[in-house]
Formats: sequence, C-alpha cells, structure tokens
Amino acid sequence: MTEPSAPSTWDPSAPGVLRLPSGRLLRGRGLLRPLPPGPRPDVGYYLLGRPPAPMDWPSTWVRWPDFRLPADRAVAAEVFREVWERCAGERVELACAGGRGRTGTALACIAVLDGVPPAEAVAYVRTHYDRHAVETPWQRKFVERQRPASEG
Repeated sequence: MTEPSAPSTWDPSAPGVLRLPSGRLLRGRGLLRPLPPGPRPDVGYYLLGRPPAPMDWPSTWVRWPDFRLPADRAVAAEVFREVWERCAGERVELACAGGRGRTGTALACIAVLDGVPPAEAVAYVRTHYDRHAVETPWQRKFVERQRPASEG
C-alpha cells in the first residue's frame, strides 16, 4: 500500500519563503533575478504593470504598476484570498520585478488574512521576508486597510 503524498510546499529555509503564523508557506521573489534553485512553483501570481513572459507553470497576472497599488483592488483582494487558500498545500509564488514593493505589499496583505493585525503586517513581512519590503507610504496604508479572513 502506498502512503499518501505530502502536500506540495516550500522548504521553509529556502530564499524568499515566508512562513505565515498559521504555518502556511509561500515564496516571494523578484523576476529580475534568476529562478531560485529547488522545486518550481505549482502556481504563480505576478504583480506587474504588463503581462509577464510565459511561465512553465500556471500563472495569474495582476495589473499592478511599479511603486503603485493594484489597478483593480477588488481583483487583488480575490487574488490575495486565493493565494492564502492555495498556499496551505501548494507551492505558491508571488513576484514583481524587484520582489520588494509590490510583492512585499501582497505578502503583508496575505499575512493579514492569516491573522496578523493590519498595523503589524508590514513589520511582520520585513522581519520574516525582506527588510525593505513595502516601499511606499500608500502601499503601507493599503496593507493597513486589509481585513483578516475571519472578517471576509
């Protein structure tokens, strides 16, 4: 009899991997850097002003110009919830060009869904992902307006 396979998740010590308080793992990265070694994502979400180049895995583009906020905040909210749900058992990647501003903002919004208080989410992501994450004051305010999944 074969044993059931473990969920497809990231190595928590791998570069760019953020562990949420619930234990869910997701990877943030900058597309300007090479793909990190190790397993490929099961799915990717790309936060860019223009559609990304095709990936070798399923992907979703979120229109989000550099240093700004998502073009459609309702779509972004749906994507954040989908990412949060999927990262419970899949290797989910979030990325923008540099991997800090838009990616950090999205990671902080997802941390709020996971239970991090909105006023603490930027600090959480800066501590556990990248100390330069969330680059602009309006990105920080955007995170502070997010609501946990339990309120959604």
